[in-house]
Amino acid sequence: MTECIFCQLIAEPGRTKFLLEDDVGVAFNDINPQAPTHVLVVPKRHIASAKELGEHDAALFGHLMGLCQQVTSLTGIREAGYRYVLNTGDNGGQTVNHLHFHVLGGRQMKWPPG
Repeated sequence: MTECIFCQLIAEPGRTKFLLEDDVGVAFNDINPQAPTHVLVVPKRHIASAKELGEHDAALFGHLMGLCQQVTSLTGIREAGYRYVLNTGDNGGQTVNHLHFHVLGGRQMKWPPG
């Protein structure tokens, strides 16, 4: 899916620096950070949004959550606290049509988020 920016980043090694990478997903810093730590965790397989996930994707979802946990350790935000965000669809604030988690930390998060 060449028009997807995340698919392009995954397909072109060296285009961006990955904090983590395995057979299932990658993690990299957001280019428009909303917190001192703002990392995206993205599956390598193109999935447009969480709306496309089903029961058969439980292992994938769990694996991505594990990568999110690794990010909290690597970035040093695990003990102080952090937030995971999964935007879905236009009203959910999704701007890139490729499933991705935001891992945010390094400051006090507010509620409601927006």
